Amino acid sequence: MLGKIFIILLVPVTIYVVYYLLNRTAKNNKAIKRVLSDEGKDILEKEVAYYRQLSSIDKQEFESRCLSFLDTVKIEGVGVVLELKDYMLIAASAIIPIFAFKKWTYPNLTNIMVYPAHFNADYQFEGHADRNIMGMVGEGAMNGQMILSKAALEYGFQNPSDGQNTAIHEFVHLIDKSDGTIDGVPTYLLDKAAVIPFMNLIRTEISKIKQHQSDIDTYGMTNPGEFFAVASEYFFENPAKFQKNHPELYTALSKIFEQS
Repeated sequence: MLGKIFIILLVPVTIYVVYYLLNRTAKNNKAIKRVLSDEGKDILEKEVAYYRQLSSIDKQEFESRCLSFLDTVKIEGVGVVLELKDYMLIAASAIIPIFAFKKWTYPNLTNIMVYPAHFNADYQFEGHADRNIMGMVGEGAMNGQMILSKAALEYGFQNPSDGQNTAIHEFVHLIDKSDGTIDGVPTYLLDKAAVIPFMNLIRTEISKIKQHQSDIDTYGMTNPGEFFAVASEYFFENPAKFQKNHPELYTALSKIFEQS
């Protein structure tokens, strides 16, 4: 009788142990074997200039972090069907400004909605003449959300030397916002002693834009937060030209984003 009871108790325990071991092995194998598809790599190689200039080892790191990003952030099309290219361009835009920070994630982002085209302040992308927004980071009830125009997303990578990339712009806003406010000063990435000099530099550069003495996009003079995002687009898209035309600002952004 005791033997029968022991067997009855042993069977479910054995099943659980086998299930646990198989499940753990499957997860480990998935973690070991999971790599970006050749199609995904081809998209990065063709579309993303930042990725092309990386070493083979750094490319693997970039690919892995793109996958991790896509695992943790929900991306959905609103009024548009998304393709692999859209997912890869969004992931690349997220990783480019944080590539030097191996453990950085976007805790202030849970969901990205992709609209087919520009939209307005009421999040409408049809039937309105005031549709002039290409991307935005949500506030208030929209906190944790990002909206991107599919057209603007793809356009941002078509000309890698024009210094304009909407998606990178929005992810830089998230980096800036990590300390609570989008004010152009990412305090988590700046030494305390560098904060005031950087704020002064921003004011000087905004003044140059207003005086038509700068090739930084005029949207950058809206406020320091927009300037930081606009300048960062330029910095990552065309670093050689940016360094030539804005050496002091280039040095400051190189330190902030830890780009050699």
